[in-house]
Amino acid sequence: MPDAVYDVKTLTPFSPPSAATAILLLEDGTAFYGMGFGAETTNVGEICFNTSMTGYQEIMTDPSYAGQIITFTFPHIGNTGTNGDDVETLRPAALGMIVRNDVTPPSNWRQDSHLHSWLAQHNLPGISGIDTRALTRTIRDKGAPKGVLCHRADGQFDLPALQKLIADWPGLKGMDLASVVSTKKDFTWSTGSFDLEKNSAPDRKQGLRVVAMDFGCKQNILRCLVDAGCVVDVVSASASADDILARQPDGIFLANGPGDPAATAEFAVPEIKKLIDSNVPIFGICIGHQLLALAMGGSTSKMARGHRGANHPVRDLTTGQIEITSQNHGFCVDPGSLPENVEITHISLFDGSVEGLRHKDKPVFCVQYHPESSPGPHDSRHLFQRFVEMMKANNA
Repeated sequence: MPDAVYDVKTLTPFSPPSAATAILLLEDGTAFYGMGFGAETTNVGEICFNTSMTGYQEIMTDPSYAGQIITFTFPHIGNTGTNGDDVETLRPAALGMIVRNDVTPPSNWRQDSHLHSWLAQHNLPGISGIDTRALTRTIRDKGAPKGVLCHRADGQFDLPALQKLIADWPGLKGMDLASVVSTKKDFTWSTGSFDLEKNSAPDRKQGLRVVAMDFGCKQNILRCLVDAGCVVDVVSASASADDILARQPDGIFLANGPGDPAATAEFAVPEIKKLIDSNVPIFGICIGHQLLALAMGGSTSKMARGHRGANHPVRDLTTGQIEITSQNHGFCVDPGSLPENVEITHISLFDGSVEGLRHKDKPVFCVQYHPESSPGPHDSRHLFQRFVEMMKANNA
């Protein structure tokens, strides 16, 4: 079916393509018609794009995508199917999937099910056959819009009702989603990275004890911590500093997660300040990085389009080295807001935004990107070892 784009601001009567079974409607009234897959349902959220060429299952299950519908710029999505191992949480956090080509039957020895079936199982809609380049340019030029994705097999779409859904959705700014996706029950994680050749993953019984605050933590981060020699106690985003320190951790990890860090900071920052004062080594990623910046006296702001993909160049200002990184964030730290005892250690080579910080007087560092590289390059995996060395030095 050819791409179809309509301006429906006036809601004037028209006949959509007869074969269309899904619609993506943006807040400015632009409508993309295509073929639906996954669940026959409707979801409203922020429309973003991801430039990764692999790892669509890890992306869809990354809790940092809560509240968002993802446009994949790489055309061949779904060709490897889905499986039970390549997930970051037990159920997807994203709200829907937008792709260029029709989803084909999977061709991969590890696949358990078709992407269509997997999305339907999790009650998530998808749309294919639209011009994802045009949509990506719209997001690039105008910022990430609110939008609604509706899949109906009969091709009947109530445009006024869909526009009302968009108008009633408040947007991500000011929204605390970390509390929504965070674990409700503390648990211990001791499993390392999956070895495809051995078809198993190592289990670590002993090691440096790390307490991870779960703001939406990806499982591969926990695997990387185990690979580096840690056993991880995962606690909820609302855990108190007293509860965390009572576990006598060697280190504290502040995980990734979705939503506006300033909203999550209302309950998290007072506790993080106490953790910083404890002199226990702290490592933060993504919203953990942003929350550390807020706790150290900085501020954050909403980005127009965010950074999402596995090909983002970052400069380490300490070594001068360039790393290609995996990223997923829609908020950033304001560099001019940081106090003198906080040093910027990494910057984006795309837009110069802050990608890493360290406290000059405390064993605290953090990065905006995802060194666990799931999906993505492994250039930044060394940061987990840096955290381990910091813990060992603190214990000496």
